[in-house]
Amino acid sequence: MAVNALAALRGALGFLSRVPVGHSDASWEAFRRTPAAIPGAGYPIGALLALPLAAIAVAPARGAAIPTETVAVAFVAWLYAVTGITHLDGVADLGDAAVVHGDADRRREVLKDSSLGVGGALALGLLVLGLAAAALLLADLVRFAPVAAVGLVVGAEVAAKAATATAVCLGDAAHEGLGSALTAESGPRSLIGVGVVAAPVALVDWPALLPGVAVLAAAGVVTAAALWWARSRLGGVSGDVLGATSEIARVVGVHVGVIAWTLS
Repeated sequence: MAVNALAALRGALGFLSRVPVGHSDASWEAFRRTPAAIPGAGYPIGALLALPLAAIAVAPARGAAIPTETVAVAFVAWLYAVTGITHLDGVADLGDAAVVHGDADRRREVLKDSSLGVGGALALGLLVLGLAAAALLLADLVRFAPVAAVGLVVGAEVAAKAATATAVCLGDAAHEGLGSALTAESGPRSLIGVGVVAAPVALVDWPALLPGVAVLAAAGVVTAAALWWARSRLGGVSGDVLGATSEIARVVGVHVGVIAWTLS
């Protein structure tokens, strides 16, 4: 079991990031059969994403002051250097599908179209703008509460991955592809493992519980909305839906987490 869990985690890291862990059929099979590996990979990925914020926390002690705006840009660039841009393609495709007139079949055709439309461009712009704004909030927070800021980055990443894993467990694929490869091997019972792996997010800003709980709640709301939209507009989930769910849940999670931290 331990060997399978490690293989699944390796497969999740290879699929969800650009971390050079290598790829193999065994790790891919273990990953797609283990939804809990998705939020599990969020912990090391989140720790990597927090490095620019750690640089801010260290710099003042060395007599340097890094502009907040610079860190925000660096955070966004670093995030996609670590995670890759595959899921951004899902955001763009769903943005185009959301504005198209027609039935589910027509929207699925739009998803397969590699060209970028106005809906996709708007969706990407809003997402990146939201991420940059979240990075500004984190850059301000890290100057006087570094542990809280780093905790929120890690917590939001794990919660975002848990949102994707939940969609895998509860969703039915709209067509054959990445979505069906993942959803076919999982079901509602797999949510137990996902919940166990994601639960420590509630403690990321201990002794304050509100930020971590808020991040998890935000991920749950994003997942519910994504599943409802996918079922009603596409006839089921797809790889694009799963990727976009993670991207949106990350941004929403950071914003909600920072707001909750100010109230705790």
